Amino acid sequence: MPRDALTAATAWPQRSALRPPLPTLRPDTARTIFYHDAGSAGCNGNVTDLWNSASMSTSAASAPPTFDFDDPPEDPMAWCAAWFTAADGIGMPNPNAMCLSTVDPDGRPSARIVLRKSFGPEGLVFFTNRESRKGRALAAHPFAVASFHWDVLDRQLIIEGPVDLVDDAASDTYFASRPRASQIGAWASRQSEPCSNRAELDGAFRAAETRFGDGPVPRPPHWGGYRILLRSITFWQGHIFRLHDRIRYERADDAAPWRATRLFP
Repeated sequence: MPRDALTAATAWPQRSALRPPLPTLRPDTARTIFYHDAGSAGCNGNVTDLWNSASMSTSAASAPPTFDFDDPPEDPMAWCAAWFTAADGIGMPNPNAMCLSTVDPDGRPSARIVLRKSFGPEGLVFFTNRESRKGRALAAHPFAVASFHWDVLDRQLIIEGPVDLVDDAASDTYFASRPRASQIGAWASRQSEPCSNRAELDGAFRAAETRFGDGPVPRPPHWGGYRILLRSITFWQGHIFRLHDRIRYERADDAAPWRATRLFP
């Protein structure tokens, strides 16, 4: 591509010096290539082979496969696993962070960032206070959308489906693995309720600390896991000229086959 055309396609506004330049991912070769943005001046024309770069820990032997949006696999699970692995290995601060969108009891949408704790054919799992705003929303409308955005990879992964509660045994096991201060914090925080000031929150924490002393901290009855059942999975891969690749998998239930549809970006 001529340099001026590539520059015009990638002339994003100036980005913060605290963040890396935004690349445009070109997954149309056997290796993943970045065309680097040079800030407000546009692209400098340099390219970096992501998976062979000395600054990356991923070896050539573990490089992910090339994804063909025109010939997608029948089942998206391996594709999901590869994208999660790529995000985990790129050195991002929170590759498991996702925007969880729900619908409040009054019908209004709400969203917040939570962390993915597990993912597999059975669904996507996260943990939270079930008396929080999102907990009340899921009780009224047990359906959610989880959106992952990996800026440095120029990728989005969107998972949608009905929501089930994770059983008590699994919730207990995960809660026991948390740092003790986080366990105490789960008792101290009346999540989403009004708090007059920081002193009130710190006082609640100290009271919970005193309550449990040096003994074990059990899981609060209002705290536990949720599982988003996999009914829709959308893969989005950025390209120049905003001609992104986008494909959505859908199925009616866990036993039904997946149906893949390529979408205009």
